[in-house]
Amino acid sequence: MNLLDLMITPAFAQDAATGGGLGDSLGGLPFLIVMFVLMYFLLIRPQQKRAKEHKALLAELKKGDEVVTNGGIIGKVISVDESFATLEIAQNVIVKAQKQGINQKLPKGSATI
Repeated sequence: MNLLDLMITPAFAQDAATGGGLGDSLGGLPFLIVMFVLMYFLLIRPQQKRAKEHKALLAELKKGDEVVTNGGIIGKVISVDESFATLEIAQNVIVKAQKQGINQKLPKGSATI
């Protein structure tokens, strides 16, 4: 035993009988599969569902609907085209907003304009 053995642990070759082949490299594969399935059901799937609901909300947007924008502005839809919606946010105050910026639709009568 010399001084170098005290500082650095010697490395020994692995015996062929202990494995060390393909079995060890696939040991973490089931864990990765379970993690991917878990991430899919907890993150990816709900996000896709919300995106689908938002797309449907924007598709059925029509004149007279009361909406909230992503910025928190409440308004009544005056007109809708392919990319933009014109909102009345106060008496004689009209704002043009992107349809993607509309967050949710409110029940009738909830916006006091």
